[in-house]
Amino acid sequence: MVNGQKNDMKRVDVAIAAVLRGSQLLIAMRKSTGPLGGYWEFPGGKCEPGESLENCLARELWEELAIRAKPVMSLPPIMHDYPHAQVCLHPYICLLEAGEPQPHQSQMVRWVDPVQLRQYRFPEANAQLIEQLIEALPSKRTSPLTRRDRDIVAAAM
Repeated sequence: MVNGQKNDMKRVDVAIAAVLRGSQLLIAMRKSTGPLGGYWEFPGGKCEPGESLENCLARELWEELAIRAKPVMSLPPIMHDYPHAQVCLHPYICLLEAGEPQPHQSQMVRWVDPVQLRQYRFPEANAQLIEQLIEALPSKRTSPLTRRDRDIVAAAM
């Protein structure tokens, strides 16, 4: 191991978005033919060489779902070793700005209450993030983010 990374393991940086519309989060089901097919995920994808995380996020959201979302808070990176690669997830809480999600690169998309996330099968690397989102985000049981809440979140960045 070198710096906590296995010598033969490729590291992949992935920017992902927890996109909010009111109190609902956007999730997408991976196509059944690809890696982890049939699992649910938060939209996002691999960063290109030299691409910033924020630019990657904007590009991936547009390519995958034809939406625009504003990142309002970054969450701590999550490292996870899969057999084929070490993945570093860079999650962002985002607010939907424009567009209605279209499943261009997934089987389907769905808006869910944060507490419902545990009912869906996500890749292992998302377990910690799911718990953080359930704890941190409003749900139908509470109230959606108000303009004041969004301003507070944005100011914390």
